[in-house]
Amino acid sequence: MSLIKNNPKFPSVFTDLLDYDKFFGNDFFKGFETSMPAANVIEGEKSYKIELAIPGFKKEDVKVNIENEILTISAETKSEKDDKNEKYTRKEFSYNSFTRSFQLPKTANSDKVDAKYENGLLKLEVAKKDEAIKQGRKEISIG
Repeated sequence: MSLIKNNPKFPSVFTDLLDYDKFFGNDFFKGFETSMPAANVIEGEKSYKIELAIPGFKKEDVKVNIENEILTISAETKSEKDDKNEKYTRKEFSYNSFTRSFQLPKTANSDKVDAKYENGLLKLEVAKKDEAIKQGRKEISIG
């Protein structure tokens, strides 16, 4: 006997468990989602600016580091409601995290980085090396 979707001999819960798209697409896994925050990267005359939209995080939740010229921004927050006086069969919590990395250009000075977090927006400014500022851009004429 083969199992066929919507077979009246089996309850729909059983067939739904076999339908991976339906089972994994429901709201059961919603609390475990992670998302990539939106970012703006701007090259200015004297620095590079990176802005990340990360609402819902506190300043203490956010970590910024540079290793091997890779700038990494990560954050993690957990929330759990623990009601000791209640008897419950379901306990809900939330967990949210992300990690986002950016390869710094050779003209970036990784020793001069400024970071500010306000109203859900993280703003980073990475200074350019002095030689990169002095050189500036050159326009090449096409012959």
